[in-house]
Amino acid sequence: MNSSPYIKGFAAYLKLERSLADNSIAAYLRDVEKLFQYLSCMGEELSIQQIKLKNLRDFLVWLNDLGAEASTQARVVSGIKSFFWYLTEEELISVNPAELLETPKKTRKLPDTLNVHEINLLVAAIDASKPEGMRNKAIIETLYSCGLRVSELTELKISNLFEETEFIKIVGKGNKERIVPIGATALKFIKIYIDEVRVHQNIKKGNEDFIFLNRFGAKLSRIAIFNLIKSLAVAAGIDKIISPHTLRHSFATHLIEGGADLRAIQEMLGHASITTTEIYMHLDRDYLKTVITQFHPRA
Repeated sequence: MNSSPYIKGFAAYLKLERSLADNSIAAYLRDVEKLFQYLSCMGEELSIQQIKLKNLRDFLVWLNDLGAEASTQARVVSGIKSFFWYLTEEELISVNPAELLETPKKTRKLPDTLNVHEINLLVAAIDASKPEGMRNKAIIETLYSCGLRVSELTELKISNLFEETEFIKIVGKGNKERIVPIGATALKFIKIYIDEVRVHQNIKKGNEDFIFLNRFGAKLSRIAIFNLIKSLAVAAGIDKIISPHTLRHSFATHLIEGGADLRAIQEMLGHASITTTEIYMHLDRDYLKTVITQFHPRA
């Protein structure tokens, strides 16, 4: 079967009617082409109208046997469903064989976390005698105290720090703003850094409001934060592969262990959906029975 005309039509539909980005269109087309490659390999000489649900299910079994992860299979199913929906809408087929095609359940990988002792080891590994020592302590404490994404930390501004009420304003994904409480320990180190270290720096124009600066007086990069945490893990003897996100995971996990409400954690993490936050419910669900948000070790 010559699938090219159908794939070209599908590509035009994705671009013109669904207004997808080029990368997304390319991914959809690759997934559909995989299906036709499979049918060809299996010697299935079927017309587009002859493809049945069984053929699609067999294709998914084939993908699974090749070692494709559930997330990859789910993406492929999404592409195939869109393709056959397009064929149905264009009346190129009369019955949609993908209508009842099931998406494999994604296995949700448990994020790595640090316990409170390891957090303390990480902070203790910072050389406070160096000019950047107090800044680095403030960085680690803020990541852990507020559960920030690394990009949210680098964008954190003095004008969004409210010392009196112990809150900070965060600009997260999609420029969505949220208010997050900041622990007393993190606030103390930020204040020391700003008042005793940062005040002596020559700050580059346009960077005056950013809290965390490099030695050149410019906003810290994401890579600099990644490198900092990796080097501190080595110095602290922590035998885990960690990143700034590890501190975010630790923040959420320790709050759940302390009895915090899942909705409160969702708000603080800036998750659009509660299902994203539910990954932390690998802990005993009994913890969620009490709606308490004040058990964070740095509160």
